[in-house]
Amino acid sequence: MSFREEVHNWLKRSLEDPLVLKLAENSNLTITQLETLLIDVLAENLAPNKLKYEEKANLRRNKAPISRGSFNRTLRQAKTNIIRSIYTLLLLGYFGILENPNLAPYNEAANKLREYTQIYKDLFNNRQSTKEKKQILSLLREELESVLTQLSKPWITDS
Repeated sequence: MSFREEVHNWLKRSLEDPLVLKLAENSNLTITQLETLLIDVLAENLAPNKLKYEEKANLRRNKAPISRGSFNRTLRQAKTNIIRSIYTLLLLGYFGILENPNLAPYNEAANKLREYTQIYKDLFNNRQSTKEKKQILSLLREELESVLTQLSKPWITDS
């Protein structure tokens, strides 16, 4: 299987994952920006050879070819949105808002996502999936989907 086919298969699985879709829906990234960012990261870390931006642009899942400029513009937008998100967290931390009890469920969700990711990696890396691990993964995914749906609603304190 070629690198391009591997990237397409991975992107298809990843960008159709219900958890990824729920997270992306409530993030500062569009699906196109997320896909572009993932391609850039995959190309930088896993490609057998250094890829030019034209080659990265051709790794996008859509059938129509896009220009290097369009790929770079989308990548720049994604990175800008990520930087702004990080600065938002830094600003909230500066004012002590991250310690707000209303944010505790977000920390719990982050921990569950980490657990889900670890089990998923274990299943993927071992290539031997036990029925028990698949059940745990399925239960965690369902629980996370529910939690993320709840967390996507703005929190308001009663005063």
